[in-house]
Amino acid sequence: MAPGVARGPTPYWRLPLGGAALLLLLIPVAAAQEPPGATCSQNTNKTCEECLKNVSCLWCNTNKACLDYPVTNILPPASLCKLSSARWGVCWVNFEALIITMSVVGGALLLGIAICCCCCCRRKRSRQPDRSEEKAMREREERRIRQEERRAEMKTRHDEIRKKYGLFKEENPYARFENN
Repeated sequence: MAPGVARGPTPYWRLPLGGAALLLLLIPVAAAQEPPGATCSQNTNKTCEECLKNVSCLWCNTNKACLDYPVTNILPPASLCKLSSARWGVCWVNFEALIITMSVVGGALLLGIAICCCCCCRRKRSRQPDRSEEKAMREREERRIRQEERRAEMKTRHDEIRKKYGLFKEENPYARFENN
């Protein structure tokens, strides 16, 4: 459908159904988060799980501190917490392992895409011959046809010479003896 074209009224049952689905998705998220007034520093010296209930918190394993995640940086600075000790989202994955894993997965994906592209190009190239191969095949066929023509000319010339000197080979050389 073209953009800007009116599609007509939305069926009355879609609005409540979409709203209910959105509500069902948001209830677990809201239940897992801390109240908005709670700060991350209140969960210091508690467990990692309690700290990470609030998605804006970062757990530092070395000093058991619950810190506000530095949203201005992608990765927390080393002055705040070392990457090998920092936890965010889940307690069993540190940032160092996450970075290494994502790098390996990303590299494997890029390598896989490159291999697929190479295989597809090679397969496409092998299916249809390129111009040089077509030219070589045409030249080979022309040479074969010229050779057959020369062979036929030579045969007729040799047959004429044989006929001239009486050396012409008969198809059945014993046919003249059978009549007697």
